[in-house]
Amino acid sequence: MVQIAWLGKKTPFCGNVSYGLSTTEALRQRGHQTHFIHFDNPRNPESGGTSLLANDPDVSLPYLVKSQVYTIPSPGAQRELRDSLERLKPDIVHASLTLSPLDFRLPDLCQQLGVPLVATFHPPFDAGLRNITAGTQQLTYQLYAPALARYDRVIVFSQLQADVLVRLGVPEQRLVVIPNGVDTECWAPATPSTSNLTLKRVREQLGSQRIFLYMGRLATEKNVEALLRAWRLTSPVGCRLVIVGDGPLCSGLMNQFGNGEVLWWGYEPDLETRVALLQCAEVFVLPSLVEGLSLALLEAMASGTACVATDAGADGEALEGGAGIVLSTQGVTTQLRTLLPVLRDQPVLTAELGKRARQRALERYTISLNIDAIEALYGSLVRSDQRAA
Repeated sequence: MVQIAWLGKKTPFCGNVSYGLSTTEALRQRGHQTHFIHFDNPRNPESGGTSLLANDPDVSLPYLVKSQVYTIPSPGAQRELRDSLERLKPDIVHASLTLSPLDFRLPDLCQQLGVPLVATFHPPFDAGLRNITAGTQQLTYQLYAPALARYDRVIVFSQLQADVLVRLGVPEQRLVVIPNGVDTECWAPATPSTSNLTLKRVREQLGSQRIFLYMGRLATEKNVEALLRAWRLTSPVGCRLVIVGDGPLCSGLMNQFGNGEVLWWGYEPDLETRVALLQCAEVFVLPSLVEGLSLALLEAMASGTACVATDAGADGEALEGGAGIVLSTQGVTTQLRTLLPVLRDQPVLTAELGKRARQRALERYTISLNIDAIEALYGSLVRSDQRAA
């Protein structure tokens, strides 16, 4: 078994947080010893004290600012990270990159300590650079590429993402394509025999209408406004759009599009409730301008929900070949204006798309397949490190 120091985030909730928590839990279940090092100890940079919280078995690093997008550590965070790694003596360090200055210092630190270093690189992208948001994300890739070239291995979610980094100078042999995975037993369709209080409560809250659902952050790159505009233009009879999530655009979108046909659910922290929402939804829509490989999309696929997503990042690859409907990131409102009435009028089509989405998730995107690949990567690096010693 491998002893892993996992550097990532536990809050605020985002795809990076979901990835870190689910992956480390799966690794623990397989017998690996995992220490979660995360930014969870806000303090004045001039104050002292330990980075270990009394009620936290893992390591908490001090920070000045933390958001869903980036983290600014306190000046002493690097020293505390080094002290923690020296104390823990891990076999491997795995950084689920948090868009933090520490990301750029880790290669030197781990080289000095003689510990193999793996990164998972999350930032979304659109290989076609078809919009301003994609251009902004390209700058993030350009900024990170020199540092990523110094990691022992960098996990990316698709070959498309790997190709972007190779073009920016990251050696191909440093990159490993390991798609996201989800627990397909947790995220699964409801059956006629499924009966639990959470599912019953959610069904009562949603009402009798057919449910179209978006679940994720309400931020510019998610392009939720395009979905809301299409919904307003088509007003599908007998259907209801449910927006699950929060973010910087929430209040503005609610003011602009708040009406009886849109249910603003808000951020949902409870796992059972999120599962129930997808089980109740007939169609999941993800209109993003940029993506990595969306966990929300994979959860919807595993839940047997018909999926519509743009071809940003690796989302189009996940739905290709009939597992869902793939849109271009350009003209999303126009495409949805045509598509929404078809989905409204063809429940047999949405049912079939849901079955195909579930099958694709089982074939390619299970947490088991994901952990198998990560274990193999760890094993190769630890053996190489032992031989070098």
